[in-house]
Amino acid sequence: MKSQEETLEEWCRSLLQAYELDGVEIDINEVLSLAGVAAHSVVRPAAPLTTFIAGFAAGRAAGSGQATEAASMDAAMGLARTLANDYTNPGTGAG
Repeated sequence: MKSQEETLEEWCRSLLQAYELDGVEIDINEVLSLAGVAAHSVVRPAAPLTTFIAGFAAGRAAGSGQATEAASMDAAMGLARTLANDYTNPGTGAG
């Protein structure tokens, strides 16, 4: 039986291949860490939303030539992490 890490790595490769993104490097642990920050600082459903929007923003920045793929992803994830860490949601007591 595969470990969770092996399954995630396989799933990541499958997604990248399906989207014809072979050769793109994804730091799975960094994505999961960002999701964790968003889930705990905002609300749980913010985790997938945050990672999706950060990835989308990184893709737009890289696609427009503003920065390399790696720099775009680092910047987008860093901004999302900062925003999530600074978020205050009075309804949940988080932040």
